[in-house]
Amino acid sequence: MKWCALILMTLDHINKYLFNHTIPALFALGRIAMPLFVFVLAYNLARPGALEKGVYRRTATRLALYGLLACLPFIALGKVHGGWWPLNIMFTLLVATVVIGLMAKGGRLCTTLAIGVFIVGGGLVEYWWFAVGLAVICWRYCARPATSNLVALVACFGALWLVNQNPWAFAALPLIVAAPRIELSMPRLSQIFYLYYPAHLGVLFVVSKFMH
Repeated sequence: MKWCALILMTLDHINKYLFNHTIPALFALGRIAMPLFVFVLAYNLARPGALEKGVYRRTATRLALYGLLACLPFIALGKVHGGWWPLNIMFTLLVATVVIGLMAKGGRLCTTLAIGVFIVGGGLVEYWWFAVGLAVICWRYCARPATSNLVALVACFGALWLVNQNPWAFAALPLIVAAPRIELSMPRLSQIFYLYYPAHLGVLFVVSKFMH
């Protein structure tokens, strides 16, 4: 799923940064990438013992590091407001990880902090509160696949219409359902996914200058 999301994200960014969103098919396919990344993140955070094993801390640290590395090319490509907003998708996943981590710890204080991080952080990142909320609901569903959580998950996919102005996010659902039923020998190169994000933005920036 992460490799699939990586390819779709790359195609979407080629359309966004090199062709100014003029290829509708690539824009539509690109709407599938974020939900896939979010679901994989939530699934891994929902694994038994993830909190005790330090998975949340390591994930948050990596997201913060590579998100900062991506800031320069992300901002230089010029598709942001006021020179910096919104923060790139790594920070979206970082906010989601922090919110989920606080919820996993439980207690009144952590719950209050989780709400605060959701409200403030969600307004600063790509896909805003919709992506962070989707991550939280995916995590809850993976941890406890109840019908109510499934309904909330589908509702969150529907809410992405407000951001995307199309229903293509729903196309991620068949891929999520099919993933456990398809066995593929794929390399587990977790660091590559983090490094690829700032690296491919840098390449797109250089290419865009040649195209101009």
